This record gives sequence, C-alpha cells and structure tokens, in this order.
Amino acid sequence: MPALTLSGISNAYASMRYPVINPSNRKCSTIPIFSLNNQYSRNFHLSWLGFFVAFLSWFAFAPLIPDAIKTDLKLTSEEVGNSNIVSLCATLVVRVISGPLIDRYGPRKVMAGLLIIGAIPSGLAGTISTAQGLYIVRFFIGILGATFVSCQAWNTAFFDTNVVGTANALGGGWGNAGGGFTFIIMIALFNQLLADGMSPHVAWRVAFAIVPVPILLSVAAAILMFGTDHPAGKWSDRYKAVATTLPASDDQTSNSENIKTKSGDDIETGDEKNIEVTVTAVNATNLVSELDTAVNNPLSLNTAYKIVMNPLTWLPSLAYMTTFGYELAIDVNLATVLYTLFKSPTYGQTKAGYIAGIYGLLNVFFRPLGGYFGDLIYVKFGVPGKKYLTIACGVVQGLLSLGLGFYINNHSHPSLEVIIVIFVIVAMFNEVANGVNFSLVPHCNPNSNGFMTGIVGAMGNLGGVFFAIIFRFQPYPLGRAFWIAGVITVGVNLLLCFIRVPQF
Repeated sequence: MPALTLSGISNAYASMRYPVINPSNRKCSTIPIFSLNNQYSRNFHLSWLGFFVAFLSWFAFAPLIPDAIKTDLKLTSEEVGNSNIVSLCATLVVRVISGPLIDRYGPRKVMAGLLIIGAIPSGLAGTISTAQGLYIVRFFIGILGATFVSCQAWNTAFFDTNVVGTANALGGGWGNAGGGFTFIIMIALFNQLLADGMSPHVAWRVAFAIVPVPILLSVAAAILMFGTDHPAGKWSDRYKAVATTLPASDDQTSNSENIKTKSGDDIETGDEKNIEVTVTAVNATNLVSELDTAVNNPLSLNTAYKIVMNPLTWLPSLAYMTTFGYELAIDVNLATVLYTLFKSPTYGQTKAGYIAGIYGLLNVFFRPLGGYFGDLIYVKFGVPGKKYLTIACGVVQGLLSLGLGFYINNHSHPSLEVIIVIFVIVAMFNEVANGVNFSLVPHCNPNSNGFMTGIVGAMGNLGGVFFAIIFRFQPYPLGRAFWIAGVITVGVNLLLCFIRVPQF
C-alpha cells in the first residue's frame, strides 16, 4: 500500500510536469503547470497572467474610490456608483467583439492587442479632474476585461476534453485573483506614497503610473514573444489534418515514468527527445464528444444566427450572468458597503479595501476547484452533470446572498465578523459556479468557441452591470441590493434546468 501511494503521488506530479498529447487533436491531456519547457505550459501560464494583469488597471479604482478619489474629485455617492457601472459597460461590448476576432486570428494575438490598447487609458488615469473624466477613462479601461475571453479560448485550444474544465478554471481563477491582489497592491502603494510625503491628490495618480501601464505592456510583449497560437503551429494551420501519431518534439514528449491514464493503462515513456506519446485510454472517453475534433471557424452571419438561436448558447450565458455578474458587482461595491457600514477612526478605506479584497483572492482556489469538479462529474454523468452542478452552485449562491441581505437589514449594528463569514461562503459557491460554467462552455457550439466564449463572457459583464445598477439605485438599507440579487440569481438558475444538453 505505501508503494501504491508513492506511485500515485509520483504520477500526479508527473501529470503536472510533463505534457501528454492526444494524437487525434494534438491537445494536452494533462496540465503541466510545473514546467515552462513546452508550449502547453507556456501558453497556460501566459493566458492566466494576461487576464491577471488586466485587473491591475480594470479594478485599480475600486480600493481607492471610497475615500481618496471620491474626496479628491469631490464625487457624490451617485457618481461613484455611476462610474462602477461604466467600468463594466465597455467590457461587455468588447467581449462580444473579441470572440469573432479570436475565431479568425487566434486568442494569443487578441489578448496581446487588448493589453496594449488598454494600457493607453490606464496611462491617462492621472489626468482625471472631473466625474465626466472618470467615466470616460474607466469606460475605456474596461476594454481590459475582455482578456478573459482570450484566456478561456486559448486554454480550450490547447487542452483536451478530460482536463479542459480544470484548465479553464485555473486560468480564470488565477486571473480573476488579480482583482483581489489589486486591492492589496493599490492600497499598499497609495499608503506608501502618502508616507513618502505625497498628497492624496498626487498619490493615487502616481499609483496608476507605477503599476498598471508598464506591467500591461511587459506581459503583452511576453505573450507575443513566448506564446504560440495553436498546437498545430500558426493559427492558420489549425485546419491541418492530424495524424494518428505525432512527430517527436520537445513540446510533445514526456519523460515521466509509469504515468497512468484514467483507465489505468500505461502511457509510453522514454527519452524526452525521441518519444511519441499515445493516450488511447484517455481518448476512448473523448472520441464521443464533438469537442474532441472541433476547430474554430471564422464567424459568418449564418453561423452567428444559429448560435444565437440555439438554447444551448444561453444555458451557460444566463448562468454566468448571475454568478460572474454578481462577483463583478461585489468586487466594485463591497469596499464601499463595508466602509459605509463600519466607518470609524479605527476603520477606514484601507481596512475596508483589504477585507473586500478577500472575495477576489478566493478565486485562486475555488474557481479552479469548480473546474476540477466539472471534469470529475463529466466522467460519470457527462455534460448533464456539469449543467446541474453549475445550476446548483448558482442557486446556493443566491440563497446565501439573500441571507446576507436580510442579516444586514435586520441588525442596526451588524457584526463585521459575521458579514465576513457569510460573504466568504457566498464567494465559495459563487466562484465554484464560475469554474464549473467554463468546463461546460467548450461543449456548447465547439466549432465557434471564440464567439461562444465571447457571448458567455459578455453576459457575465451584463450581469455585472445589472447587479451594479441594483447597488446604485438600492443603496439603503444596505442589505437590500444583496437580497434582490439573491432572488434574481435563484430564479434564473432554476429556469435553466429546462434547457437540454448533449450527453458528451
């Protein structure tokens, strides 16, 4: 038994260190996160890193706007709420546009382009002097939120059906954690600049110049230099017929010993430079899925019409509207809610920002967990398993949000500790739901994955705008927005039970 346990650990490590390639589509059947010497590892890490750094500008206003920026620009609470809504609007539009661009040009080039374009309004943040200027800059910075579509489509192009849910969830979760890290980075930097003698008027502007712009441009350059378009080579090569065996290369080899497939069969092993890897056991499950041989096709009006009219398109889209949309609204509003509830000489913008950042940081673990659960349930229950797990998590999220709203409203002096516990549990189900959702998306219109990912991502942002509007127009009592959002989330997810999905 000890030997078996050690063997299992060794196999698990090998699967995270070495790529195992499916010869029928050249996709990777493992997620080699502990390596950078192959294209699968490099593209995976570049995909989530590009999404991660987008948050350093996209959400950079949220931790500083409750006090520093609001005071400096003499904003009203209504103007703060309006700017939160505006920051999500551009992302909604650009996510829809980026989907067809990805299907035509590939996710690598689209992601790099978005980071470069988004760096321009980020560099202009320091010029803001009015509420109208804030709206304009935050709107165009919102372009960066569309990097999510590239992140998910990039991973779907490189990872096989048995791990695509986990790969997408890891990429989305680690990238989404940028929202939490942004709270920590911007607040710490702002406070340090104040300690160095800068006025608040200057400090928050300098913080934007130091963090987002150089990082956005650096990561864009890394994506263009070290990333690749497709397992077959250039994006234009994706239509090439794939042979039953692959030519040996550093990117398509494994020198792991005794790695096991899901059914327990040995995978070929040998010298890293001259081995052909076969994954027959893994592929036996995947061959029944349309996703296994799907190739991104350029979008046409006829294809777009069919996708939009397909109920399967709206299953993950509406679910994501209620889960990721909710998360976006919480990310941009939670610090303000906590600051309003507990403002005192010992509780200010800094503490409110750090605590609110917890919500985004939990993505590091819980969104990938959702993708892992999606892949796990797929083995036994197929695509319907992913569907019902997505819906169940959304319903629980809604019920917990309902409870949080009632707790805040029914206590004149609510406990900060209780609120933290409740919103952490909400975040768990919220982020697991997001992870499971994008293990489901690749099965929906797989030959137009870019467009499909763009639609789902845009619907997530539409939900963010919708829920942000609720927070904007239902500010008091402070718990009302939470319970209204909860009721909507439960209702929408229950209705999705009636949409049918393929078995595999």
